[in-house]
Amino acid sequence: MKSHILSVALAAIPAFAFTPQIAEAQFGGGVVYDPANHTQNILSAVRALEEITNQVQQLAHEIEMLENMARDLERLPDSIANDIRARMQRIEDLMRRAEGIGYGVQEVEREYEEIYPETYGDTPPDAQILMRDARRRWRQSRSAYRQSLTVTAGIVETSRADSESLNSLLGQSQAAAGNLQALQAGNQIEALQTEQLMQIESMMAAHYRAEALNRAKELAEETRGRARTQSFLGN
Repeated sequence: MKSHILSVALAAIPAFAFTPQIAEAQFGGGVVYDPANHTQNILSAVRALEEITNQVQQLAHEIEMLENMARDLERLPDSIANDIRARMQRIEDLMRRAEGIGYGVQEVEREYEEIYPETYGDTPPDAQILMRDARRRWRQSRSAYRQSLTVTAGIVETSRADSESLNSLLGQSQAAAGNLQALQAGNQIEALQTEQLMQIESMMAAHYRAEALNRAKELAEETRGRARTQSFLGN
């Protein structure tokens, strides 16, 4: 009987009472459960969660971008710049040890004509002077060849260190954490190549200097021979 009365009462409630609005209960003075409102609250919570998730992802992307920027600006742990300077200084010191006529333009112009005269003039000097000059030229030529060999040996020794440096730089370039490390490794490899070219130039300069002085000695000896012949015939 009670169930029948409840059914009749529910049937008498208008349809608008079940729309997405909060309806006051007619029974007990409480608030009835509104499914539509509950669904709306769930959707709002889902949208808020999605917004938070998007913000978290955006922050994660920004952190990754900052980490990549930090790696791009990370410097190489080691540098061979000081080693290159030291090796070049050593070759330069060897070049400065040149005895007699060196590599200076003014020095060559000042001493070459004295050591390797084109002629002794109409009155040749004494035989002792001719022998003294000949021995001086021989020492000059011998010293030049010795220096050429010394410079070559020094370059061969530094080439071993250059090979080790190159292998190290190639490894650092392949394992570079960012653009700056890769760029620094490339720059140091170019510096190493420049150093080797300068060493080759130094070796060639020492070699051609020795060859030039030796050829000058031969020409001077021919001049000395003519002077001795002239002096003999004059006597």
